[in-house]
Amino acid sequence: MKRLLTRKEVCSGCRACEVACVAHHDGQFGTATARIKVTKIESVGLDVPNVCRLCRRPACVAACPTEALYRDESTGVVRVRAEDCIGCSACVDECPFGMVMLHPGTDLPLICDLCDGDPACVKRCATGAIIYAHRNAIAREKRERAAMAGQSLDEGGAL
Repeated sequence: MKRLLTRKEVCSGCRACEVACVAHHDGQFGTATARIKVTKIESVGLDVPNVCRLCRRPACVAACPTEALYRDESTGVVRVRAEDCIGCSACVDECPFGMVMLHPGTDLPLICDLCDGDPACVKRCATGAIIYAHRNAIAREKRERAAMAGQSLDEGGAL
């Protein structure tokens, strides 16, 4: 299953991903209703893109008293039945990653839907800090880098 993955070490903090998300979903310019959030950690000078983790057992879905939220099993995305949502924010309170918010105009949950398989945030990320890939892709990249680093050390230090 594909999901959004992030590389915080290359995020520039430009927030183009947030702007692209709002433009795609709301047809507006801004960042307030973005489903992706970039957090600036001033103390270390780091910008960190935060995305929905597509939890296997989403706490936001379990918390919904009206069953307005449900997980689409084919994509892993949490969907919202607008007509059943009462805007109680139980989903907001229960997301362990702080990624669910209520839309300021509609009180409906703002949850990433992966733009139906073509994430706008990924297309606008100039540094490659956000990718749309298999959930283990970054772990694989790290293993490959470690293997290559080990190989080059062996090559350089072998007698």
